[in-house]
Amino acid sequence: MTKILVLIVALLLIGFIAWWFFGKHTTAAVDAAVTGSSQDVGVEVSGGYSPSTVVLKKGVPATLTFNRKDPSSCLEQVVFPDFGINEFLPQNEAHVIPIDTSKPGEYDYACGMNMFHGKVIIK
Repeated sequence: MTKILVLIVALLLIGFIAWWFFGKHTTAAVDAAVTGSSQDVGVEVSGGYSPSTVVLKKGVPATLTFNRKDPSSCLEQVVFPDFGINEFLPQNEAHVIPIDTSKPGEYDYACGMNMFHGKVIIK
């Protein structure tokens, strides 16, 4: 009986770990607040990016303001490969990154180790 119980718990743990690392976790997209002739979205960096998906309006100058709360070295850098952006995020300080909104599309970004991801959608 004990062997069966241990087997069931082990299978549940394996299933949870597989879901945690390989499952598709959906998050709600956040639209940028347009004020005057610009738009900005604040992104908190704490165990990932929140919000992880940001929607920007095409042609309106935009900035993402990152505020890193997490002390891990993985999240101290943010990389936007499509925009050629690779910047250091100081801990507990707002860091503004301008985003080119001239071309619509979906653009991914990630931490320096490519473990945590986010997306910018330009419509």
